[in-house]
Amino acid sequence: MCGIVGYIGPKQAAPLILEALEKLEYRGYDSSGIAIADGNKLGVVKAKGRLSVLEEMTDCGRALPGCLGIGHTRWATHGEPNDVNAHPHLSQHGEVALVHNGIVENYIELRDFLTEQGYSFMSETDTEIAANLVEHLYRSNREDGPEAAIREALSLISGAFALGIIFADHPDTLYAVRKDSPLIVGVGKGENFIASDVPAILKHTRQVIRLDEYDMAVLTAGSVKIYNRYGEELHKNIEHIQWDADAAEKGGYPHFMLKEIMEQPDVIRSTVRPRVRDGRIDLGLSHISPDDIMACDRIFIVACGSASYVGQVAKHYIERYTRIPVTVELASEFRYSNPIVTDRTIAIVISQSGETIDTLFALREAKSRGAHVLSIVNVVGSTIANESEDVIYTWAGPEIAVATTKAYSAQLSVCYLLALYMGHCRHMVSDSELKDFLNAIEELPGLMRSLLEKSDYIKYLASLHFSCRNIYFIGRNIDHALALEGSLKLKEISYIFSEAYPAGELKHGTISLIEPGSLVVALCTYSPLTEKMISNMREVKARGAVVLALATEGTPGVEETADQVMWIPKTDPFVLPSLAILPLQLFAYYVALLKGCDIDKPRNLAKSVTVE
Repeated sequence: MCGIVGYIGPKQAAPLILEALEKLEYRGYDSSGIAIADGNKLGVVKAKGRLSVLEEMTDCGRALPGCLGIGHTRWATHGEPNDVNAHPHLSQHGEVALVHNGIVENYIELRDFLTEQGYSFMSETDTEIAANLVEHLYRSNREDGPEAAIREALSLISGAFALGIIFADHPDTLYAVRKDSPLIVGVGKGENFIASDVPAILKHTRQVIRLDEYDMAVLTAGSVKIYNRYGEELHKNIEHIQWDADAAEKGGYPHFMLKEIMEQPDVIRSTVRPRVRDGRIDLGLSHISPDDIMACDRIFIVACGSASYVGQVAKHYIERYTRIPVTVELASEFRYSNPIVTDRTIAIVISQSGETIDTLFALREAKSRGAHVLSIVNVVGSTIANESEDVIYTWAGPEIAVATTKAYSAQLSVCYLLALYMGHCRHMVSDSELKDFLNAIEELPGLMRSLLEKSDYIKYLASLHFSCRNIYFIGRNIDHALALEGSLKLKEISYIFSEAYPAGELKHGTISLIEPGSLVVALCTYSPLTEKMISNMREVKARGAVVLALATEGTPGVEETADQVMWIPKTDPFVLPSLAILPLQLFAYYVALLKGCDIDKPRNLAKSVTVE
């Protein structure tokens, strides 16, 4: 979601912060702002719209002198996107400037309290309440210092937050604190940083400290000190970021999304190869044992968005090869559904960022009820990874585009391995079967690369259909799970209304939506139900629909029935979902490109959702 950057050091802070905020644009935002400490006063400039507006207002930061500052890109939650609601927020007496990711849930109660203390408010945000609360507590006990005021404010605030704070009378110190919302400290040489994510500061340092719950960071140009909620100093490990800064750049592609689509063969190889040794799968699990898998009587897969659609595919494989019932739950609903969880339940939690707030809370709910928790995440040291019993990292590298592609494929490949591993533990996948499946996975990157090389044809198909107002995706079994993701990709970045339906449900109401000229994308890769899918295609064509099919090469009856076909190579059916998703990703990309959409920064969306 929103992006936070802070700097303290010998350099002019504003130009550096603005440049760093550009690296966080992928997170999604609708306004931005910056606060700089200059002497004993705080200067704040903020504006609705893209960072370019803020850069113009501040002469790329040169108009704001000072070596301490905080910056923010905001995605509106409380109050509409405008200049007043943008962050940073300056307290009423100008002593505190604050940026905030998350939500202050009890902001109405706190606003009423501060009103009684003589405070008034200019914005509609919960963040302005936090800024004034910190100032009020600081002014009440100035001799105790900023840290005491921040710590007391945190004890009064309910909700999720990552805060960057500067004080007018402490122009040499930057403060940061987090709860349920990610925040890192960048440790430099004679300078230090805070940020929401690594790409913002990677140009300046590769040394990172990931703050844990209620950690407070106190930064000067030459020191970093971390304290827990009780004021005790902590000694935190410093992580060295291994991936190169170029991984967070476009590398000659017009958009991050296209770059990340094309990276998928390499991502699959990086994810799978280290986990296959001598014909066996080694997932590195240290707590969830084969005995736990043998004893398991139910699995929950808990995730949001595309990760939940990975779960829909994984459900078919895990049930097929383990015969354990699997329920895929949206994380935002899981903890409110009174789930039936015991100590024989395994909860598989999937999140690219490892910071998705709904997924984190669902994880905690599952743990509190006694489940074994296994997470599949991309970001090492993220909150979900740290709070899981076991974690499988996807090692997909940084994913910048809001619409996920390579993270989806990496998660899917992990789920292949997990299904086979669990099936082998339960003696339902034999050694010879395991070998055959692993061979198919080994061949997958090459097949993916050959398919991606034919993207020009997908672009041609997009040129035929980019003006559609409504597009329907249909499929059966695993194809329906893939249709969900294909539809989501399209609606996310092209803003075309799109929906995915089980093809067998057409006659139960959905077919009433079909009218002459409607585009129906029909997935026909699941061979046991090909004939039924062809019948469904004929049903919609009889009502005037245009059918764009997705099928494996040589599938009988498809070419004769569909208007156009996206072909994928023949291979072991086990890995077909990883091939089938590629044309759907490319189709969404080229449709959005032809419509002139902002592909990497779709409206109203954020890369990592850190509020409920």
